[in-house]
Amino acid sequence: MTLTTLDTVANIKPIDRDRLTLVEPEYQSIQQLPIGQVGTIVEVYPGDIPRYLVEFADLQGREYAMAVLQPDEVLALHYELSLAS
Repeated sequence: MTLTTLDTVANIKPIDRDRLTLVEPEYQSIQQLPIGQVGTIVEVYPGDIPRYLVEFADLQGREYAMAVLQPDEVLALHYELSLAS
């Protein structure tokens, strides 16, 4: 499956703080982003192994972190069932 800009994903591995850009002051103390955080792909970096710039936001839509993730670090989330023929 090819992921594209604005796809919704969740991280399936913890993301260490040194790989995060933390945006909101109240999140500056976290040491890692735990598994299962939901984010949106905001940029795709093509290549043999693509990488994805993922923005993580709270329920009010305030971005609190960004990270560049590999395909094996994300799971695409779907809101509707896609019936393949």
